[in-house]
Amino acid sequence: MIYDQLEFHNVVELEENKLFPGLRLHRYPRDVRNRLSTRGSHISTQSSGCEIRFVTDAEAVRLSISSLEEDGDLIVFKGDYFHSNHRLQAGVRRTLLLEEPERFKRESPDRKLAEESSLSFSPHVWRIMTCRYTAVFHELDTLGRSVRPPHQNEVPALRWLAYGSSITHGGAAIHYYNCYAQQAARRLGVDVLNLGLSGSCLCEKEAADYIANRNDWDIATLELGVNMRTLFTPEQFKERAYYLIQTVIQKQPQKPVVVITVYPNAATYSHMDYPASRNETQFNHILREIVSELDHSSLYLIEGYEIMKDMSSLVFDLLHPSDYGHMLMGEHLAAKLREILQVRSEKS
Repeated sequence: MIYDQLEFHNVVELEENKLFPGLRLHRYPRDVRNRLSTRGSHISTQSSGCEIRFVTDAEAVRLSISSLEEDGDLIVFKGDYFHSNHRLQAGVRRTLLLEEPERFKRESPDRKLAEESSLSFSPHVWRIMTCRYTAVFHELDTLGRSVRPPHQNEVPALRWLAYGSSITHGGAAIHYYNCYAQQAARRLGVDVLNLGLSGSCLCEKEAADYIANRNDWDIATLELGVNMRTLFTPEQFKERAYYLIQTVIQKQPQKPVVVITVYPNAATYSHMDYPASRNETQFNHILREIVSELDHSSLYLIEGYEIMKDMSSLVFDLLHPSDYGHMLMGEHLAAKLREILQVRSEKS
């Protein structure tokens, strides 16, 4: 989305509110958010992985931003290069002075450094990345200098849409940028559209139709099942998962769609007859059956255990990955997605 010469990445709606001035950054549009589950309606307002991107010849800019409901971090990059981290206090507008790195002024990183490394973003692109809270944008002041959104050749060419649970959403990672989706994207050199819904990835029709009708992604991953283990029967899960997967591949038949089974966790290996453990096994089997039954050339299956291989990389809840776990998962998933993208590239 382009607004006022700024690119709002992973943002589909900028919402104004007279009681709290500014523009709220939303990953899901209002008509979809309001029809999700109660928790989903709330979680879908969180601006996880949204970015404000721009290019300017100003050596310093003032950025005013806030978090609506809770404290959180704001991560700033110049292209792929980490610039700074800032803490936002809930309900408090904060104005940051962001200065061009001194070394960037003396030498151009997109020359020598680009020759020796794989840059996904041009170093000229400021990237303001929000984490798990509802971000509110107030103003960018370039002190009279020009500003524009990035050109196509200054950002990754491919976009990856990631739908899933809190793990995809970045759960337990100290910073959102450490989550496995971002880790994998960095290794692949692609852009992430993160539609993770912590505790509320329920394969709802509204989410399915919304994902299927979007035309701004090149590959999609659907990490399914873990949030539904204690809420739905296998029959209900199959109905919802089938609708989601079928709808997406029917609407986007040329784009690779990757179904991911439940990432291993404590329930995976439990010897107790818990609903979560019992249903997880059945849900994974159902996903395999759906992919096999649909038998579509653009549909792929990745087993969760191929991505999350080390139980010691989980945090204390034995469900969510630590930063170390996210890193390992990102490496493993990037390798799998790279194979799929390579095959698609060769076919085209």
